[in-house]
Amino acid sequence: MLTKKQLDLLAFIHKRVQRDGVPPSFDEMKEALDLRSKSGIHRLITALEERGFIRRLAHRARAIEVVKLPDSMGGLPNSGFTPRVIDGDRPDSPPPAAAQSVSGSSTDVPMMGRIAAGVPIEAITTMTHSVAVPGNMISGSGEHYALEVKGDSMIDAGINDGDVVVIRETSVADDGDIVVALVEDHEATLKTFKRHGSSIALEAANPAYETRVFPSDMVKVQGRLVGLIRTY
Repeated sequence: MLTKKQLDLLAFIHKRVQRDGVPPSFDEMKEALDLRSKSGIHRLITALEERGFIRRLAHRARAIEVVKLPDSMGGLPNSGFTPRVIDGDRPDSPPPAAAQSVSGSSTDVPMMGRIAAGVPIEAITTMTHSVAVPGNMISGSGEHYALEVKGDSMIDAGINDGDVVVIRETSVADDGDIVVALVEDHEATLKTFKRHGSSIALEAANPAYETRVFPSDMVKVQGRLVGLIRTY
C-alpha cells in the first residue's frame, strides 16, 4: 500500500509522461507535491522503488524506470506502455553557502567538495555550498558536513561514484566504521577503519582495491559516515 504522497508522485509522473512524452523534473515534482526540498522527492522515489513500482537503471546514471502502477490507477495496460527514464535534476548552479541550519524536516549542511573512494585525493578543506539533508541523518553531537564521492572502491558498501555522503565530525572511530581519513596530513579518503596493533588499516569495499595499512600516527580520522544521498 502506498501513502498519499507516494501515490500522488507516481500519478504525477505517469500523467506527465502520458501527456508530454517526457518525465517531469525533480523541481516540477517538488512543486506539484508542495514539498520544501528535493530530499523529500528522493525519499518518495526510494519508497516507490522498495515497493516495486519503479526500479533503478544500473547502467544509466541518475535514472529510474516506472515498471508498474497500483490497481487504483488501473495498473499497466497490456500494450502501448513503455517504461520511461526519469533523469535526476541537479541544480544548474549551487545554492548559496549557508551555515548549518534546520528548515522543516531537512537540515542544511556544508558541502565540502569531493572525497575519494579509491586512491586518496587532496584533502578537502573548502566549503562550496550547502546541501539539504533529511533530519534523521543528523545523529549524535558535533558538526556535520557533506562530501561528493569520487571513485568506486566502496561500491560493495552501497556507496557509488557521485553519491553524497553525510559525515559527522569526529576524531575517533571504532573498528568497522566508514570514515573520512586524512593520510599524512594531505590526502583524504573514504574507507572502512580497522586497527591492527599499532597500525591502521583502511579497507575498501571492492575486491579490486587493496587494503592500505599505515602507522597510526599517519592517519587522522576527520569524521564518520552517518548517511548517504543518491540523486537520480
